Amino acid sequence: MSQYLLLLHETPADSARITPAEMQEIIQRHQAWAADLAQKGQLLSGEKLTDDGGRHLRLAGGRPLASDGPYAEAHDVIGGFYLVQADNDLAAEAIAARCPHLEGRQWIELRRIEVVG
Repeated sequence: MSQYLLLLHETPADSARITPAEMQEIIQRHQAWAADLAQKGQLLSGEKLTDDGGRHLRLAGGRPLASDGPYAEAHDVIGGFYLVQADNDLAAEAIAARCPHLEGRQWIELRRIEVVG
């Protein structure tokens, strides 16, 4: 069985228009979906990331340079992730296709984790 990372991409401007009641409904849908995966032994982990965009680190002149992450006006940010396991790519795609994150302009980047060694 392989592990897959589901990166939840979203547009900050869209998320800013969600009411508290709508957000609660979205959270409940994610919790139910994750509970179903956990019961099937497919969910390994998952978290929502903070809205601040985090920090970016790059080398500048051979030294690490940290800067603010994506800004609120960014068109696309990663708002969270799930780590799942599936028998193959098609099975992982089927898991991702049922994720409540897939609506509107939101999308999921599905990446198989490479096992080294």
